[in-house]
Amino acid sequence: MRALVDDLLAAIQLLTRLPVGWIRTPEGPPDLARVAWAYPLVGAAVGAVGGLVYAIAAGIGCPPALAAIWSLAALVLVTGAFHEDGLADMADGLGGATRERRLEIMRDSRTGSYGVIALLLSLGLRGTAIALLADSGAVVTALIIAGALGRGAIIALLLLLDPARSDGLAAQGGRPHPQAATAGLAFALLTTIVLAPAGAAFAALVAAGIGGGLVYAVARRQLGGHTGDVLGAGAQVAECLVLTALVVTA
Repeated sequence: MRALVDDLLAAIQLLTRLPVGWIRTPEGPPDLARVAWAYPLVGAAVGAVGGLVYAIAAGIGCPPALAAIWSLAALVLVTGAFHEDGLADMADGLGGATRERRLEIMRDSRTGSYGVIALLLSLGLRGTAIALLADSGAVVTALIIAGALGRGAIIALLLLLDPARSDGLAAQGGRPHPQAATAGLAFALLTTIVLAPAGAAFAALVAAGIGGGLVYAVARRQLGGHTGDVLGAGAQVAECLVLTALVVTA
């Protein structure tokens, strides 16, 4: 049980900016290959925070569009724009002429035009989807599902791709342990099935698979593997498509 709690805390520290160190400091560095099971759980919790903020904003009279912006602000604040940064960096990197140049650009802290456009599209798609769902209960459910499936996409990318670099956090973590990956993906799957009607759940799962598959194909062809930015991009693209599917099937 102590190891599971330590894994969960490590996943929270990795995927969010929540100060969990005051709860308990794990003994030694986290086993990143083992903690992957907790990624969808953390994603679902982050989504629940965004949904709660939407519900509060809607409850005090904010129209859906304004409440959606506050929800996005909460999501960005909780995660520190971690995945958004990955999406922007990967988008910028794809403008490079060679694999080495693409990876070099992705390490540059500056954001170029491709990155800005990718961020605008991601925020616009998610914000519009939240506003169109409108009902607070539907928004909470959708954000929990999208958060879980988005982090499930991270697990899939870690399983299917080799690291594009020999250094960096993504390379150090290695492939998730089979049991951890299975548990994480199962949690994302069950969360979707339990919270959404059958048709919506199926559409969300297909959308997440398409999102992760698109990022996988681009990363494999253009970068030769994954980086932390690729993982963040995978989560973002999957979330956008999942929310779109949930709006269409609502």
